Amino acid sequence: MSLMNAAYLAQTGYPELMAAPTLAHYLLVSALMFGIGLIGFLTRRNLIIMFLCTELMFQAAGIALVAFGRYHLDFTGQTFVIFVLTVAAAEAAMALALVVLLFRSKESLDAQEWTELKG
Repeated sequence: MSLMNAAYLAQTGYPELMAAPTLAHYLLVSALMFGIGLIGFLTRRNLIIMFLCTELMFQAAGIALVAFGRYHLDFTGQTFVIFVLTVAAAEAAMALALVVLLFRSKESLDAQEWTELKG
């Protein structure tokens, strides 16, 4: 693609609608990612793996929001993704701090050991 064509394509105006099969593909990838994250969260006992699975579910929701926003030619999906990423960053900071604190207490990251917490 020449530089002239690239400049022309960048200035052609409003984007065309996203095709329905393309939206379905993005939603399928999002659903698969969310399912993998949910299964991983429910089946694993390691706290770090559980944390990573929740992050995978956040990213799957973000993909779905962006795909719907692009399909409807609206920036609302991208705006919500910014909020999802903010919540994910705050959750990451809190979860990692909690994992480090729990590991220092019992020298293990197995979630089964933390079923009974004593105050």
